[in-house]
Parts: sequence; C-alpha cells; structure tokens
Amino acid sequence: MPILDDKVMKEVMKALANMQKPVTLVYFTQPFECGYCKDTHQLLEEMSAANPLLKLEVHQFDTDKEAVEKYGIDKIPAIAVAGEKDYGIRFFGIPAGYEFSSLLSAIMTVSTGITKLKPDTMSFLENLKKPVHLQVMVTPTCPYCTKAVILAQQMAYHSSLVKADMVEVTEFPHLAQKYSVQGVPRTIINEDSFMEGAAPEAMLLAKIRESL
Repeated sequence: MPILDDKVMKEVMKALANMQKPVTLVYFTQPFECGYCKDTHQLLEEMSAANPLLKLEVHQFDTDKEAVEKYGIDKIPAIAVAGEKDYGIRFFGIPAGYEFSSLLSAIMTVSTGITKLKPDTMSFLENLKKPVHLQVMVTPTCPYCTKAVILAQQMAYHSSLVKADMVEVTEFPHLAQKYSVQGVPRTIINEDSFMEGAAPEAMLLAKIRESL
C-alpha cells in the first residue's frame, strides 16, 4: 500500500514542479534494528517518482562504510539532500507529518538555490570562519518545528561550514536525554548552546554568534 495517496502525490508533484537542477536523496538504511527504515525507504521511492530531476541513492549503513564516512552518518534512517555538492543538509529519522514539508523545502532549496535568508544572515554566513553544527530536535506532530528546520538548513546551503540536521527525537531517545529535550523544536548549536522554539532568524543568528 502506498504511503503517499494520489491526492498527496499530486501535491508533491506540484511542490517540486519548479525544480531546476538535479537533487539526490542519499539514503542510509539497514535491514535490522531500525524501526522506521523500511517506511522511510518506501516514502523516498514514492517521492522520487514525482520529478525526473529527483533521484534516490541507497546505502547500507552497516556495510557501505565509505559512504557513511563521506556523509558523516552516525544514526539511521538518514537522508542527505545533495545537489551539485553536499550542502550538509541531513534528516535523521523519518520525515513524516509536518517534517515532510521540510524535506520538500530542502529539495527545492538545493535545486533552485533560492532561500528566504536576510542579507545580514547571508553576509554573516559568507564570512564564517568556524564550523557550526545545528541539530534541530523535532517530532512529526509539531507544527512549529518545520520553520526551525528550514531556517537551519537554508543556513547550511549558504555556507560549507554549517551543517544542519533534523533529528526526530522519538526515534532517538538517547539524544532527547543527552540534550535535555523537554519540548520541540530545540536547536542545539555546536553541542554547547541551544535555542528553544521556532525562534526568529535574527535570534538564531545572535545565538550562533554567542556560541562562536
């Protein structure tokens, strides 16, 4: 049975209709000890049929060590959204519920190069000297999480020094415990700082400056 019914598939095709450059969903899975790997794989297969510019590349987490190392994958299911290069955009956990729209947004950002970042943010990112790792903790039922994920991932698109992860915390409870996640979204900045809620762009930028 398909995950995306005809109505949703038509919406996906509409959302991806203006793709300009090819995008590859680099997917990491394994056949054991991964509750959402099968469903995530099926979801991505169905999505990849929505536009000929969208491709799916599948790797086994337990055996494809070269690809795992190349993309820095440490948990599964995992998706890297890559285009002409790897932009550091990652999804850890199934991008279901509200986070499905985050995945669509990431695909379009990589394909078109269009973001909604403000000039001050882009200037900061272009002059960045140190790495920034943004981990946005989410759940599929959180309507505010998408905004935080898209903001982080658009920052990653603009700077090779920024990595942005969507992390579905119910699939990785050890991370929820590690980062004391009591509510979502919660954006972890370089392991030592965090931002609660879907903060405005200027607030996240200020928090990143503070962390650095």
